[in-house]
Amino acid sequence: IMVALRAQHPRSIWLMVLPMLLTVLLVAVWAEGQDYYELLGVSREATTKEIRRAFKQLALTMHPDKNPGDPSAHEKFLQVNRAYEVLKDEDLRKKYDKYGEKGLDEQQDGRYESWNYYRYDFGIYDDDLEIITLDSGDFEAAVNSGEIWFINFYFPRCSHCHQLAPTWRDFAKEMDGVIRIGAVNCGDNNHLCRRKGINSYPSLYIYRSGQFFCCSSLFLILYVLMFFFPGNVFSEIESAFSSGLGWLITFCSDSGGNTCAQSAFFLHTDLIISSSITCLANLSVVFQVTSGATALFPPGSALNKPDSVLWLNTLDSKEIYNQVINHLPDLELLTSDSFQSKLAHHRWLISFTFGNKNSASNEYKKLQAFLRNDHIQVGRVDCIADSELCQSLYIHKPCMAVFKGLGIHDFEIHHGKDVLYNIVGFARDSVRAFVTTLGPDNFPSDRKEPWLVDFFAPWCPPCRALLPELRKASIQLAGQMKFGTLDCTIHHNLCSRYNIQAYPTTVIFNGSSVHEYEGHHSADGILEFIQVLHQIQLKWLLFQVTEISQILVGSVDCQRFQSFCQSQSVRAYPEIRLYPGNSRQPDRYTSYNGWHRDAHSLRTWALSFLPRASVDLTPETFRSLVLSGRDHWVLDFYAPWCGPCQHFAPEFEVLARMLKGEVRAGKVDCQAHYQTCQLAGITAYPTVRLYPYLGKKRSGEHINSRDANVIADTVRQRLQQLLPRLHNKPKVSAG
Repeated sequence: IMVALRAQHPRSIWLMVLPMLLTVLLVAVWAEGQDYYELLGVSREATTKEIRRAFKQLALTMHPDKNPGDPSAHEKFLQVNRAYEVLKDEDLRKKYDKYGEKGLDEQQDGRYESWNYYRYDFGIYDDDLEIITLDSGDFEAAVNSGEIWFINFYFPRCSHCHQLAPTWRDFAKEMDGVIRIGAVNCGDNNHLCRRKGINSYPSLYIYRSGQFFCCSSLFLILYVLMFFFPGNVFSEIESAFSSGLGWLITFCSDSGGNTCAQSAFFLHTDLIISSSITCLANLSVVFQVTSGATALFPPGSALNKPDSVLWLNTLDSKEIYNQVINHLPDLELLTSDSFQSKLAHHRWLISFTFGNKNSASNEYKKLQAFLRNDHIQVGRVDCIADSELCQSLYIHKPCMAVFKGLGIHDFEIHHGKDVLYNIVGFARDSVRAFVTTLGPDNFPSDRKEPWLVDFFAPWCPPCRALLPELRKASIQLAGQMKFGTLDCTIHHNLCSRYNIQAYPTTVIFNGSSVHEYEGHHSADGILEFIQVLHQIQLKWLLFQVTEISQILVGSVDCQRFQSFCQSQSVRAYPEIRLYPGNSRQPDRYTSYNGWHRDAHSLRTWALSFLPRASVDLTPETFRSLVLSGRDHWVLDFYAPWCGPCQHFAPEFEVLARMLKGEVRAGKVDCQAHYQTCQLAGITAYPTVRLYPYLGKKRSGEHINSRDANVIADTVRQRLQQLLPRLHNKPKVSAG
């Protein structure tokens, strides 16, 4: 800009440049002055649906299409769009909450949709309270909960999907409280939809206990009814009674139509079996029914006890549903006297209430049926009547908790959504996992066995997302490590004692050693960290990097040798240092500052301090040394932008050292030397090839592995096979 304006008057230059500078500064200040949650105007506890709705409102007002006269509109909207893209993604949101924007690897690509897209296509059902928008994170838990789900798989730009939307909304309002009405945006959840075989839009599916029944329209209810409706009604009713189930029978007049069919189908649960029959059926004669009516036979009824029937004077499905739920048996009430004996040897899901039951209490009655096959009993405790019991468990507000059959102190509190499908999924996962809710009485501060403790706050979304990952990790490490969670909103003193300043903070207690986990909050990340920790804690073990170069690995217990660690200026744990062994500067070291503390990351870092054992090849050296030379070669064909290539690079360096003296190792940059790689027939990166010397020009042999040990074994076996063809095994020239 300054070169182009050099001949102009200084004042005219400033008049042109100043507005541009002000625009840039305003955008920069506006962007950095607020975090992503503030940009969208949502709390840090906001759900994905709330984040999507907030972004849509901003998109409609801030979009550059609506602000053509604002030169900063594009940059402002890029920031809002970036905030939305990060916070809607579970993994990116975890990273952002932990490290801020600096912790995000992905860069803003500068693209967004048109204003019309956000106005007409974005989040079709976000404003409908009766329709639950499902995504990859909660879909399986929902459809496997045991509840009946009717789900609309749609695509935002699909015209038929928009035509169906008003009908789907009306249908959801009619069925609210009877079944679950869901929607899946296949634009945002492409992998989920493909996995479920969705290849046209809209696709309507009915799910129950993970099984689905496809419906091409809303009026195939009768087909589904035929699936559920048993053939011999008398024998099925008697069978249901004998197994402790009840029956709900709708007697329909000939003009009952779809209303009768809908009431029959939508009330099918594991507690009550429902169906409809016409007034001409034999059963209607038994009960002298001549017009439309609904009869409820509660569990324990019998056909020869007509007085036990409860008549419901309605054919409206929602009214029938509410009356049936009201008449179902309540959860078993446990008291201080029965609590310990009941929970000693059986697995229980307990609802803790405080006086008046909450609005979900009637829905909780269905939990008994949903969890019957999992052998989980369901009960409730009134914390007003049994305040001492609840206080001893540090339960101060309504919640659900799973007791695992090992006593009253081995339990886990549910911190997810207060909806049935989420509670059912939690109960099933929790009884299989080994995660315990901790308090002052069972905190593992002086235990000999290793514990992983998650310090968290229930209002923190990354904390809630970490809990199921802890359950997965606890199953993998069963018998090796115990897992616990500590709610810092309740146990302030304990959290302060360990200087917990951010949530979630995950700490491993192993006797006198304390290690804070800094990696990715996932089961795999935790498992990798624990594996590395075990390796590091083995005092003065030999860490095999190559066959001829070794790095000694040791550990220092800074709680035991506090003065020594202070003299070495160690102020945080774990502190990982590399001492290169320089005789002139023996105290010289380099600290590891990487985020990831898995084995691969630590090895990559350590290898970077050793001299390279592989060489970079050009087209000329590839021809002269590899194709025409007298050495055996193993080559890594790679591209600098290729993620798997970057991951394989330290492994190839290990391989180069393992084979040193037997086979030379080289690397070919296929981005810089594209023609060389093309002539060599390289079609994917990274590609590993062996070029053995056979006394003439040769082509490479592909090795299908990225493990140094496997590749080394393959190379040696191949050379052994070629040995008879080699009159004199060549001696590898100095690299």
